[in-house]
Amino acid sequence: MVDETKFLLWLLLLISASLCHASELDIQCLKSVQKSVVDPNGILRSSWKFNKNGRSGYICGFTGVECWSHDENRVLSLRLRNLGLQGSFPQGLHDCTSMIALDLSGNGFSGPIPWRIAHDAPHLSYLDLSNNSFSGEIPDSIANMVYLNVLNLEYNQLDGQIPERFNALGRLTAFSVADNLLSGPVPALLRKFPASHFVGNRGLCGAPLDECPGKIWGLVRIRQINDESSIGAAVGFVVGFVAAFYSPGWVVFSKRLRAYGFRV
Repeated sequence: MVDETKFLLWLLLLISASLCHASELDIQCLKSVQKSVVDPNGILRSSWKFNKNGRSGYICGFTGVECWSHDENRVLSLRLRNLGLQGSFPQGLHDCTSMIALDLSGNGFSGPIPWRIAHDAPHLSYLDLSNNSFSGEIPDSIANMVYLNVLNLEYNQLDGQIPERFNALGRLTAFSVADNLLSGPVPALLRKFPASHFVGNRGLCGAPLDECPGKIWGLVRIRQINDESSIGAAVGFVVGFVAAFYSPGWVVFSKRLRAYGFRV
């Protein structure tokens, strides 16, 4: 009985220590985000007041921060929509170890979406980076976010192709890349979404958009090559026949044929 009691006390202490450590990491996460972004309106600066001796759960009252529970400092989601924030993609998100939603939409963020995003926020089910100025290619590592239900990248300056690896995002119920600079075919899994979620990308093609011109041109080119080959073979045969007919060596052969025909 005494051993069981000791084990339960040890387990409770371990859980408490883990929660305390997780809370410290989440606080550090928000500190890093606040420090790394440009906040011209002072919204985060005025709202995110870090108190070393603050009560448990005090970060849950910060603008845009939702917690798993109001009595612990564990970030559930970070929704910083339309706050006028600028700069590069926020840093420190890897310390928000249990965050499942990130919304940075409607701000002035620019530069690339970091390739480590899936490593830093692997549990996201909701990711909205729309209406910013993010540029560069879409990281194919996002395909490792196996819990994603919503992925919104519309109204940015992203270029390149939609990664083929996005076919692995089988949980997606909402997806949009409209109004970017993307090109190439739409991956098969994403063709279930409306065309309006892909428009505004001049080089993007394939269902639900128009058929990719490269595919049509490829078929035309193959037919053209086949036609040219057929014509070339026919011309070669005629030229060869004429050359053989008028060649001295073959005249004898033709006379033999006529002689043989005569004997028959």
